[in-house]
Amino acid sequence: MDLETIRTLIEFVGRSRVSELVVGENGTTVRISNGSSKRASSDSTPKRSRQQIASAADRGDTTQGQTAGAQTVVAPVFGVLHRSPNPGAPAFVEVGDVVEVGQNLCIVEAMKVFNTVSAHKAGPITRIFASDGQEVEAGQPLMEIG
Repeated sequence: MDLETIRTLIEFVGRSRVSELVVGENGTTVRISNGSSKRASSDSTPKRSRQQIASAADRGDTTQGQTAGAQTVVAPVFGVLHRSPNPGAPAFVEVGDVVEVGQNLCIVEAMKVFNTVSAHKAGPITRIFASDGQEVEAGQPLMEIG
């Protein structure tokens, strides 16, 4: 990866709402963070015990209203949703997982740029609205933190 590409990526992160960007090319990986959020990678965060919070009806139904006190996590950009860090790896989070502020929830890929979506609130994942590999719009609800 050449220096000009890295400078362009730094400028992109600086003027966007992306908190962290990881890009790999030809065996080189570059991680750029704007420093505004606490970073917690999925492999360093211990799995919390899964709580049975959402009923089966809640899990896929996006027409119901938001749970009181819950926060909806939305897609930062248009792109393809990746629920796991690598193909074949377990998802970052599932319904019932308890997350901490800054914990990675998913990735939205837009034109080979991987935008990490992090939790802005601590609490249990009560609903997941989008599937792995699904195209999502900017502002589209991805999941709900209770």
